[in-house]
Amino acid sequence: MDSHANLISSLRSGDVRALSRAISTVENRAPGWSDLLKALFPYTGHARVIGLTGAPGAGKSTLVDQLARHYRKAKNPHFSRTERARNGAPATSVTSLDNYTVGIIAVDPTSPYTGGAILGDRIRMQEHFSDPGIYIRSMATRGSLGGLARTTADVATVLDAAGRDLIMIETVGVGQDEVDIVRLADVTILILVPGMGDDVQTIKAGIMEIADIFVINKSDRDGAEHVEKEILALQSLAARRDGWTPPVVKTVASEGKGINELGAAIADYESYLKKQNLELRKSSENWQERLVEMLRDAMLEKARAQLSDGNLAKLAAEVAEHRRDPYTLVEEIAGKVVK
Repeated sequence: MDSHANLISSLRSGDVRALSRAISTVENRAPGWSDLLKALFPYTGHARVIGLTGAPGAGKSTLVDQLARHYRKAKNPHFSRTERARNGAPATSVTSLDNYTVGIIAVDPTSPYTGGAILGDRIRMQEHFSDPGIYIRSMATRGSLGGLARTTADVATVLDAAGRDLIMIETVGVGQDEVDIVRLADVTILILVPGMGDDVQTIKAGIMEIADIFVINKSDRDGAEHVEKEILALQSLAARRDGWTPPVVKTVASEGKGINELGAAIADYESYLKKQNLELRKSSENWQERLVEMLRDAMLEKARAQLSDGNLAKLAAEVAEHRRDPYTLVEEIAGKVVK
């Protein structure tokens, strides 16, 4: 951990290059990545994480762009100069200590053919590059399902430790599988748009239940009221365990309309969690899911370390030829990993 001391010190003081190096170390699983996260974790827990998800073409990037503008102009009531120092956040902000600082993680799909990603969100949000109060990181999914890259949570940890007040995560947009964000975000926003067929019905299984706030973007199109009615109808069928009724906010992100209302809805939900003493419970539930996921990944890496490509191909051929059954084989491999 001592080898990361200078990097952490620079990162905590607001050095953007140090932040980029730390994120690259974690994302690429470079030597020492785990020790770096261990050293950074005590500095985390101060940032609000907002997840934005929805089908491709819903306008997620534009909405993230507008929300970033909204928060950069807003004064942060939670982290004044004194409170930053008291809570262990960096004492010196990159711009004004009273304004929100923002970190954006934009997850882009990886090509199944080349393994590369377009990372187009960097292009769409390039206007923010001159603002040191906004840090944008595009990530490739690298084969991960569920709308997030496998290291997204770790990158969010680095941004949190760097003192970013607000972290926005824009997921890929893969439809019903896009539920991983709920394990990471404090506030999950589901973005829908009118005119995409049977909007709500087609995606209600799984993903509709994760929304803390519904956004109908491009609401100047015909059918916006129909989408809103469908959402309200679905909400009437089942109440949430926490008693919260997700509001429906209409926006036209390309014109900046409805962004203030969305910001107010986010603040209302945060206030509700605090008032009902649900913040810790929500965080604990999220960590329960994430710990299982982290354990699964760690066990998988250990299993892979025991299996070379050649050996795995040999075992796969034996199963394909019915000379071995896969269930006994997996039990044997798992048993070796546990040992």
